[in-house]
Amino acid sequence: SSLYFLSQYGGQMPGMPPQGMPGGPMRGPMPGNMGGPMGGGPPQGGYGQYGSYPGTFGAQPPPANDPMWGYFTAIAGQDGEIDAEELQRCLTQAGFTGSYSPFSLDTCRIMIAMLDRDLTGKMGFNEFKELFSALNGWKQNFMMFDRDRSGTVEPHEMTQAINAMGYRISPQALNAILKRYNKGGRVFFDDYVACCVKLRALTDNFRQRDVMQQGSVTFQYDDFILCTMAI
Repeated sequence: SSLYFLSQYGGQMPGMPPQGMPGGPMRGPMPGNMGGPMGGGPPQGGYGQYGSYPGTFGAQPPPANDPMWGYFTAIAGQDGEIDAEELQRCLTQAGFTGSYSPFSLDTCRIMIAMLDRDLTGKMGFNEFKELFSALNGWKQNFMMFDRDRSGTVEPHEMTQAINAMGYRISPQALNAILKRYNKGGRVFFDDYVACCVKLRALTDNFRQRDVMQQGSVTFQYDDFILCTMAI
């Protein structure tokens, strides 16, 4: 069984700062390198640098003055990692969503899965920081289109948001995404983030297997199930 996929990425999203988030208790620029802007250099074989990983997990312990360390350790268990329920509680207590509804548990589960490279169902501190970097960019993108701060965007705005992040996918694929993530003709912030998480995770899974960067991959059935069902 094979799956063929074609994608192309653009540059940095207009109007979106590479780091930081307006409002909320965690305002201001985030410390350190947490993934950079949502974009990158020129496409190579259908790929840019969107969603690339720095590969520093489990490296150096965080500095004592890292403001995010306090949020993380207040929630993490003795193993120094957090699961989906703990992540949901942390994001809610940190006020990340602001006036928007808090993230659902299902959305927090796929956030964990996006960065769960050892398949433990949990994330450590460096993965937590990487997640925050991605969430900051996605929130900035959403707010560009949610001008009335209703917590929702219209389907055509969702399409523009996906394009603004640099994804180049067919109208048929966009239509399928809109049908999956809209409620009553509107896309809520939680569903928008869930869509962004899945797009990034599946694209990264695809990129890892597209060793020649040609924009097409042949999947074995079991590998395809592993890539898609874990998200």
